Amino acid sequence: MPQGSSQPHRVVLVVDENSNPFEMSCAIEVFGLRRPELGRELYDFGLCAARPLTRMRDGFFTLTGVAGLEAAEEADTLIVPNRPDTGTPRAPEVLEVVRRAHARGARLLGFCSGAFTIAEAGLLDGRRAACHWMWAESFRARFPKVRLEPDVLFVDDGDILTASGSASALDLGLHVVRRDHGAEIANHVSRRLVFAAHRDGGQRQFVERPVPDVPDESLGPLLAWAQERLGEPLTVADLAGRASVSPATLHRRFRTQLGTTPLAWLTGERVALACRLIERGEERLDVVAARSGLGTAANLRVRVRRETGLSPSAYRRRFGPGSGEPLVS
Repeated sequence: MPQGSSQPHRVVLVVDENSNPFEMSCAIEVFGLRRPELGRELYDFGLCAARPLTRMRDGFFTLTGVAGLEAAEEADTLIVPNRPDTGTPRAPEVLEVVRRAHARGARLLGFCSGAFTIAEAGLLDGRRAACHWMWAESFRARFPKVRLEPDVLFVDDGDILTASGSASALDLGLHVVRRDHGAEIANHVSRRLVFAAHRDGGQRQFVERPVPDVPDESLGPLLAWAQERLGEPLTVADLAGRASVSPATLHRRFRTQLGTTPLAWLTGERVALACRLIERGEERLDVVAARSGLGTAANLRVRVRRETGLSPSAYRRRFGPGSGEPLVS
């Protein structure tokens, strides 16, 4: 969608029997909230369903009062239904709505198991997609012609975008906002969500060195290069040299594209790596500090507490695999 378009982009979420309420809420948070502080509406958002009463996942509640499937016919972006019962075929009328939307040029989004819906509609053959790691094998077995990428948070394949898991619906939603309206607006939406404007991919959907989802490809190779070298004594000058720009130019690019500074980004990535090492069971603070590039155990303590609100020992007790014994220097 062109930035500055006079008419808000129409986003419609299709809710099907046994749909997950979390992803529905993510869509509403990203695309459905009014944002008067921006002086304009980013999206025109609506829900629709095949039936007047739609039983949500595990019967937690029943959704009523939403439009019928005819509302999907005017969608510029259609968010397809996702459900935990991936082996149950989707309703034929829902699949037909998805096919018609794609045929007329609408953008399709699939959150979590939503890739099953798009694949079942016959629209993913030969194309890239993401789905939750729990269903990767069953997805491959059912849809062998789809190029499944199991180790990323989401896949942007142009007019079809799919997210791997529940929380990554927010990552994909912010990516779409960034694509539609630029980094500044996406950063504003992420701040209101109290959610990272770009997230590093996480745990396999636990990958050792995650693929960065970045707002501008010009920084992508540099970020990937730096993420492979976090344990080395990298400086902002090193990053600028790698990018063949001055530190001042690099600073402006980070501010414009990521909403942060090169040093803050580098420190955040190192803290994130340190936290992953702790989660995986590394108990020696000096080893965690060295491998993450934070240098000393003392600096590690300061940075982890500043970023997470927890000491390394408290972080390990909450998220690590160990018995709760204190980390040792």
